[in-house]
Amino acid sequence: MEGAPAHNGLAGRIAMVTGGGSGIGRACAQALAAAGAKVHVVDRDGEAAERVAGEVGGWAHVVDLADAAAIETLPAEVDILVNNAGLQYVAPLHEFPPDRFTLIQQVMVTAPFLLIRRCVPHMYARGWGRIVNISSAHGLRASAYKVAYVTAKHGLEGLSKVAAVEGAPHGVTSNCVNPGYVRTPLVENQIAAQAQAHGLPPEEVVEKILLDRSPVKRLIEPAEVAELVRWLCGPHAASLTGASVPLDGGWTAN
Repeated sequence: MEGAPAHNGLAGRIAMVTGGGSGIGRACAQALAAAGAKVHVVDRDGEAAERVAGEVGGWAHVVDLADAAAIETLPAEVDILVNNAGLQYVAPLHEFPPDRFTLIQQVMVTAPFLLIRRCVPHMYARGWGRIVNISSAHGLRASAYKVAYVTAKHGLEGLSKVAAVEGAPHGVTSNCVNPGYVRTPLVENQIAAQAQAHGLPPEEVVEKILLDRSPVKRLIEPAEVAELVRWLCGPHAASLTGASVPLDGGWTAN
């Protein structure tokens, strides 16, 4: 059974990060590369994927994860898989567009399933692997008007646990990281929309609406999430699997 390199972190490991062109994905690609891994950067935005791949000395892949056939073009020889890509849509349940609901499940549940299914044979053969699923506080709690996102994140939690149970005999761990509101383009867009809807300045939207239940009154930085992801991929984390790790400023504790 092959173990992780003892002294060089992730040297010799191959990682894949979806949604790697910006935000949390970009930070994860940077953190894993800094630990010695070579990184496949997957994103719909080809320019962003190429830019990040250039920054980390990795490879860029332009793929729409809603397209199951396109996922089959991605490499399967991956030691570390970070399922990060996601999107958001906000509307009351009775007005929520069914096609948008379906798209969000495809990108945030079906794509991670297909990628795990594609990559675990290589991990099993090597006796080592790390699957990190970027879930959310919304994988543990619900908020109004986010039915597709909350549903998808709860589905990702179940997928992660099954991967953990099946992967354990093969040295493969699977965990969820559950951030609160992170300073990403997705959240910045929400701030602008909420500011307009409530007639508030953006800084008040952050504190009074987004972070209302969070004891820590600031947005989380992508690099903070990436550091937890990197830690979960290290040799010291071999016994941590099937877990959901909140990084939410205390929101789920409150």
